[in-house]
Amino acid sequence: MNIKQIPIILFLISSLYGFSQDGIPVYSDYFSDNLYLLHPSMAGASSYAKLRITARQQWFDQDEAPNMQTISFHTPLGNNTGIGAIIFNDKNGYHSQTGGYLTFAYHLLFSRSRVDINQLSFGLSAGLTQQKLDETKFSLEDYDPIIAGIVQSTSYFNVDAGLSYNFLNFSGHFTVKNIIFQNRSIYSSEIEPNNQRNYLISGAYAIQSRKTPWTYEPSLMFQMKERTGEKSIDVNFKAYRSMDFGRLYGGISYRRSFDGSEYLDGTEIKAQKLQYITPVIGANYNKFMFAYTYTHQSGSIKFGSGGFHQITLGYNILEGKIQTWDQDMRYNGMLRPDN
Repeated sequence: MNIKQIPIILFLISSLYGFSQDGIPVYSDYFSDNLYLLHPSMAGASSYAKLRITARQQWFDQDEAPNMQTISFHTPLGNNTGIGAIIFNDKNGYHSQTGGYLTFAYHLLFSRSRVDINQLSFGLSAGLTQQKLDETKFSLEDYDPIIAGIVQSTSYFNVDAGLSYNFLNFSGHFTVKNIIFQNRSIYSSEIEPNNQRNYLISGAYAIQSRKTPWTYEPSLMFQMKERTGEKSIDVNFKAYRSMDFGRLYGGISYRRSFDGSEYLDGTEIKAQKLQYITPVIGANYNKFMFAYTYTHQSGSIKFGSGGFHQITLGYNILEGKIQTWDQDMRYNGMLRPDN
């Protein structure tokens, strides 16, 4: 392969889900008991409050590699409302963004109880994000009027909105992120358009074994960026085993983009689409939870040999009557803790 082609194709592929992100990037956080990061309608959808902390690091063998940290908390208020808050820090080389969201959700319960759940939820998140571009290490030998050699920064406000439907072992979610068109003064409109709107649709169904302590959950997530038309799909599968102390679970996720990039391999033009394979393992011990997620990028062209590592820590603050695991999972949607 022509080595000079690597930076070009790397930029084209990584830009699909990295460079053009506004707010919290859509990785696989939701796959490790953290659906609220994606869907504001899930704020307070559990029967107790949830605190989650995540730390993600990509490519340990590379300097200035992308890394992200989030802290989220959401809780029910009464029978029909929920609130939540998210703080995040995301850094990718010379670019970084920090911000926070506040969420309000309303839940319509159609069933007589929350054991056999039939619930429609609406959520709205409002957030403020500050983006920075550190140009202090850029070379100023060749004059470029765009480069000022300082730390450029800009702040902007945006809104996410979504709805969720939970019925027995099925759950579906639809969310629109970055609804408001916003310009950022540190970027050219040709590179970062003001339309950063992103559509997310996900669904899952839990299959509970009647004779064993196992529960299985296949799920899908589709996302599309309005401005560029970029699309991708996640195909997921998880398995849970109930234990005396709580539960153990493991799963795997496969993400594939519908869009690709061409590159030159010698004299032959080839194409590659973004593909991620993400296994996850986790455990719930009483009120505590832990999950580890590893993401491997497949394909001929990729940056470095390392993968993406993420750890999620959580604590469940019980409110009201303590339910059995099956009852609580059914209330959360699909007999699972991932809400």
